[in-house]
Amino acid sequence: MDKQLTTCLWYNYTAEEAANFYVSLFPDGRITRVQRTPADTPSQKAEEVIVVEFELLGQRFIGLNGGSQFQHSEAVSFVIHTDSQDETDHYWNAIVGNGGQESQCGWCKDKWGVNWQVTPKRLIELVFDNPDPAAGKRAMQAMFEMKKIDIAAIEAAANAG
Repeated sequence: MDKQLTTCLWYNYTAEEAANFYVSLFPDGRITRVQRTPADTPSQKAEEVIVVEFELLGQRFIGLNGGSQFQHSEAVSFVIHTDSQDETDHYWNAIVGNGGQESQCGWCKDKWGVNWQVTPKRLIELVFDNPDPAAGKRAMQAMFEMKKIDIAAIEAAANAG
């Protein structure tokens, strides 16, 4: 048997809308299956969408239309590792611009309450892989002042010593 691990995300009857947004956001995103309930349930009528299966960047997800009982929290987030400022801007602006909310240090929340970290690879290099600990500290302090990450500003802070 092939073992697989799939992340299930709970939605208040908006799983299909969320999945369609996510697959439009990532270049290889795709919906792989939509399941409809075969009979009336306490919360849904027969033939309504109950599960949407989708893939993003090779990762499998299930969007479950479970109702309002459970909410997403910042305790779980998805990290998008970006290669450039343009790519960082693309993901950040798409998520926030589609009814989402900005937070600090590259974090944002989409309109369904799912939390994302839009994290340039260069940020990690400058803060955590920096051979100069003082430069890493300056880069981290600059990050603390940001919502969306500005790679040039992080680099300038790191090089300010």
